[in-house]
Amino acid sequence: MGIFHINKGAGMFAATALSLVISAAVQAETLKFWTTEEQPARLAKQEAMAANFKAATGISVQVIPVTEKDLGTRATAAFAAGDLPDVIYHPLQYALPWAESGILNTDAASEAIENLGEGTFAAGALNMAAVPDGYASVPVDGWTQLLVYRKDLFDQHGLATPDSYADVLAAVEKLHNPPEMFGFVAPTKVDEGFMSQVLEHVFLANGVTPVDGNGFQNLDVAKTTEVLDFYKAIVEASPEGELYWKQSRELYFAGKAAMIIWSPFILDELAGLRDSAPPTIDGDPTSRALAAKTGVVTKFSGPSNPAGAAWGDVRYFGITSDANVDNAIDFVQYSLGEGYTQTLSIAPEGKFPVRRGDATDAEKYVKIWEKLPVGVDRKAPLSELYEADMIKEIVAGLDKAQRWGVTEGQLSLASKIINSQIVNRLVRSYIDGERDAAATVAALNTELAAVK
Repeated sequence: MGIFHINKGAGMFAATALSLVISAAVQAETLKFWTTEEQPARLAKQEAMAANFKAATGISVQVIPVTEKDLGTRATAAFAAGDLPDVIYHPLQYALPWAESGILNTDAASEAIENLGEGTFAAGALNMAAVPDGYASVPVDGWTQLLVYRKDLFDQHGLATPDSYADVLAAVEKLHNPPEMFGFVAPTKVDEGFMSQVLEHVFLANGVTPVDGNGFQNLDVAKTTEVLDFYKAIVEASPEGELYWKQSRELYFAGKAAMIIWSPFILDELAGLRDSAPPTIDGDPTSRALAAKTGVVTKFSGPSNPAGAAWGDVRYFGITSDANVDNAIDFVQYSLGEGYTQTLSIAPEGKFPVRRGDATDAEKYVKIWEKLPVGVDRKAPLSELYEADMIKEIVAGLDKAQRWGVTEGQLSLASKIINSQIVNRLVRSYIDGERDAAATVAALNTELAAVK
């Protein structure tokens, strides 16, 4: 009888141990995935992709929405607690700092990129996440700011594509005829992030940055003067007042602007697919006529930087230091391979394919992406709305995508400089005639040097 009790106890212990092993195995097969794409429709698409991934691999994925403004503090707290998710979908600003602090497993990200094929990714998107021995995170999608212009008017007047300071100014000279047509609509409202983005784009185009590998660096007087003079010229070709994204879009949509700078989220609106922001040029809010008259430039250049630059916003998958590495790599590779169509379909107008194709077809995902429906109140693929050359230009911008401080490892400082709005304020004071170019550059260097 005693033997029976001992065996029973041993059996119970063995059963308990087995159940713990099974439980641990089940937990190990469930990935936690943080995403900032938390709107219900976008979340549903990610959950559908996770379900497809499970069907293909047997690995469950818990999709956890995180508000983007809370992402930094939540990741830091989870890292301290040893409770990071396996994969985080995150913006560019976190890639290098998280790699430096140990939140990200850069070896895992680099392995995923190598497996997918480094050459299949847009060079600019990879370069912005580069670390000494590989990459901090895996590029997923991105977009570049667009110089949007009236291609029909450019063709009519024999004007060159506005992909340089000189060509923009030549077009302004020819097309500026207020109040019927403004040559440009440049932002002048200094407390708007929109002005910060446009100015950074214009500075980058001429190869001017306020940081180097050691931190702040004085702005070059000659190159920065070229930037100031260019920006003053496009502001002088703009309407008066405090201008930001709203006026840029409204005036272009009304047929009263030859050029603006905007994000690609304008593309579906431009084609009459969004009732809240309709084109008004011909009285038909659903008309695609303005889209047909439009061209875009992603990369443009200043006289001191003939190679030019595009202002880019790229999003990444970060594999964390707490991850089940093999499963996390599988999920990332699936999301950028078999599941990439679903990844891009979340918002195709703002999710350009940073991975162009695979070993079978170098343009595979570009071809899929351009046929994905965009729009809100009406839907249509970008390939139906815009010419093939324009689609090519939109995607190619990611090869030259840049931001202040990324290649220098000073993104944090550069972000503080941008958020201080010192550049906005002093450029505006130059435009308003409060000081000359040399004094403005000196003031910029003095004030920016104090940003910590």
